[in-house]
Amino acid sequence: MKSNGQGRSASRQQRDQMLKLVAKGFFNELTNYGVQKPEVVRVASHLLDNLMAQQQKPGGEVPYYDDIFTLADVRDELAAHRQISVHHVTIRPLQLDVIPKVMQWLHVPGVRENFVPAYPEKEADLQKYFTHPTREYFGIYFENQPVGIVGAENLDRIAGKLEMKKLVGEAVQGKGLGKRATFAFLYYAFMVLNMNKVYVHSLDINMSNLNLNSRFGFELEGVFLEEVKVGDKRQDVVRMALFKSLWQQIFAAKT
Repeated sequence: MKSNGQGRSASRQQRDQMLKLVAKGFFNELTNYGVQKPEVVRVASHLLDNLMAQQQKPGGEVPYYDDIFTLADVRDELAAHRQISVHHVTIRPLQLDVIPKVMQWLHVPGVRENFVPAYPEKEADLQKYFTHPTREYFGIYFENQPVGIVGAENLDRIAGKLEMKKLVGEAVQGKGLGKRATFAFLYYAFMVLNMNKVYVHSLDINMSNLNLNSRFGFELEGVFLEEVKVGDKRQDVVRMALFKSLWQQIFAAKT
């Protein structure tokens, strides 16, 4: 069994590796926008200037979302209403009449390419995709209107693991819909399905996803080099994983 010191050291190493991936993705984005390599040093200097201006200290531990919600914030109404809610966001089993709206969300430029692998392009194929026995998807609802989807891929009940995918399609800014839908789904995965592990895949340039996942307790599990082709470029894929025991520890109701 690992000591607390060993556990913290391993966590820091994983965090450092993820930050290297973020830096690589940021560097690629800068060059894609036409920033010349000699100018990257100037960008780094400006980043430090901004950090000092905000009087923040680098190197702190990643903050979790336990300041936003805990297990006590989950309203489990599966038995009565087939839904789980966290604050103002509810997830319900995906209904077929929502799929045309999902198609609209996926047609927004750049959205479909963010998923590994990409969702089917035709509505009939997408319907078959969502109803496959190895998948279980929910609609995300805000003010009783569908705003996204979240669900399980590669559902393996024997091994006790699944892959999570999420898409918030409606532009409702500042409401924290994705965070709360993710937390509701993690509750379903760990507390209802009794999964041991939930994992996610992300393109290495998707820095917002990497950071968001970390704040739920996900840790870097591996990197697949040049795993997918987006347009005419090959990109790395990052895999992060979260275990039930850690998730419960982070988000246990505060006393």
